[in-house]
Amino acid sequence: MEAAKVTLSRKARLGAALRRIWAPFRRVSLLSWLLGALAAVVMEQIAGTQVAWILGLSKIPFLFGFAIVLETAVHTPSALPFVLVSAVLYVSIIYILPVLLVARLTTGLGNRIAAFFMNRSFFLGVVVHLVLLYATIHIWSDISDYRVLVMRLTLIAIMVTLSLNLVNGYMGEFSCSHPGFMALGAYAASVFSLVFFVDDRLFGAPLLPASMGPFMFPLGLIAGGLVAALGAILVAVPSFKTRGDYLAIISLAFMFIVKSLFENLEFVGGPRGMGGQPEWASLPVVFGWAILSVWIINNFVRSTVGKAMNAVRDGEGAAEAMTVNTQKTKMVTFLFAAFWAGVAGGLLAHVVSYVNPGSFGIQKLAEVLAMVYFGGLNSVVGSVVGAVGYSVLSEALRSLEIYKWIIIPVLLILVMIFRPTGLIAFKEFDVAKLIAPKDERIEGEEVEYAPIAD
Repeated sequence: MEAAKVTLSRKARLGAALRRIWAPFRRVSLLSWLLGALAAVVMEQIAGTQVAWILGLSKIPFLFGFAIVLETAVHTPSALPFVLVSAVLYVSIIYILPVLLVARLTTGLGNRIAAFFMNRSFFLGVVVHLVLLYATIHIWSDISDYRVLVMRLTLIAIMVTLSLNLVNGYMGEFSCSHPGFMALGAYAASVFSLVFFVDDRLFGAPLLPASMGPFMFPLGLIAGGLVAALGAILVAVPSFKTRGDYLAIISLAFMFIVKSLFENLEFVGGPRGMGGQPEWASLPVVFGWAILSVWIINNFVRSTVGKAMNAVRDGEGAAEAMTVNTQKTKMVTFLFAAFWAGVAGGLLAHVVSYVNPGSFGIQKLAEVLAMVYFGGLNSVVGSVVGAVGYSVLSEALRSLEIYKWIIIPVLLILVMIFRPTGLIAFKEFDVAKLIAPKDERIEGEEVEYAPIAD
């Protein structure tokens, strides 16, 4: 009994000490955190190679030290303690210390600037935050082509996860058709690019000058999204007339039908796939589409249709009794989700410059479902966290080969046991609260910002 009391007392003291240490950082605004992150990646760009060499690392750790530690554990276990210590020191020197130091030093300035944005121009404040975020991502990715590829794939994963969360989370159904929608968008966008702007072996000479391609690329992505939405009608019309698990069965069948369709269409490459897509999906392009999808989907779930989705999820009969058009709500949501999955598929095809039916099978479905349920249902923030977390974890564990597909399922099982709805579930994404100055925000209250008098 006494030992238990001593243990609880030690935990309480440790918790109190940690709260005192963190207390000054509770007033740090998002703007200051972004400035700290920007300072950290600039420092890595300038001195990362030298710091890695001093610590005995052969190269800059590409994924915050995770990949190099696991690679060492697999190939040279005897060197693991040294590499682990070196990686921790590198991350501390390059990332943690600069972020904390700059964020703390700019707390007052960051809060004053944030207050100015809230009072004068909220839109300008959002733009400034996005510019800082992109600058941080761009400089961090500029270290290597591998980082650029990982970042682009992660941003696409965010779009796919958000779109599937609309159906499986906000609407309360269970859809397995997203890989099929991605395939439709990927092939439609690829055909658009190759037919109009590329001299390709499948389609011959382009119909338009290649110089117009990057400017017309958004139209190709929208076309891919619209084709995916048309495909979604084939799933929605029969499945939404029934209830229960029929959507899961029909959508799974749809995924296999789409995969088989492209395997047997020779004019798009058949089972060999279709390559040669121009690399128009650069990091700024993918970042722009990802931000656009987050903004539009977040507005969608907070709109009247979004409230209707939640009503359908909580009880379709009760929603109908409250005059909610449940069929229309489910149809609109499903087509909207399919559209964004198609856009993500079009971006993916132009990131890897290749599209193959095998890329949109059961493994892709498992990955997308894992990101949705790992991050959290009914949450835009949860979808972003799930996509980023799963993508980084998957890349970090790549060196473990077959063991990667043992570790990831075990981690997902643990999440489902201890957090059945995901890490961050049922949480609204409020941009105003996110960028507001922390020293003017009262716990549990809304702060109204009036225009500053001239």
